[in-house]
Amino acid sequence: MSLKLKIEQEIKIAMLQKNKDRLRALRAIKAMILIAETEKGAATALSEEAEIKILSRAAKQRRDSLAVYQEQGRKDLADIERDELVVIEAFLPQQLNRGELETAVREIIKKTGATSPKDMGKVMGMASQELSGKVDGKALSSLVKALLME
Repeated sequence: MSLKLKIEQEIKIAMLQKNKDRLRALRAIKAMILIAETEKGAATALSEEAEIKILSRAAKQRRDSLAVYQEQGRKDLADIERDELVVIEAFLPQQLNRGELETAVREIIKKTGATSPKDMGKVMGMASQELSGKVDGKALSSLVKALLME
């Protein structure tokens, strides 16, 4: 079942339950999907990889907003972003823990033959493809940099 259909089903459930917070997050996801589907040159149906990218982008936006609101002491807005982030993350693939991520990155470094921080671009390119949606970009970048400096 496509992400769009899952979201539509979840919207119906949230409406019946009168869960406004969940409904707001689901509608935001659906809007992002519709925008991606109607972009110039887009295929009629999104691939699973494209859906994951959309969800990852939405989650990153929520995390960034959450950090800003917490920094500014806006608990009311931070709570909204946190609630939406929880809903979005439920549709993303299971995130890798630190150990799994390190193992995967070490394997990618071996595949690419990277030996120094100069090779970070090669490693990041392959890691971004293989670990798409399973890890935060900042965490991935910092780990790759640390491992290449060893």
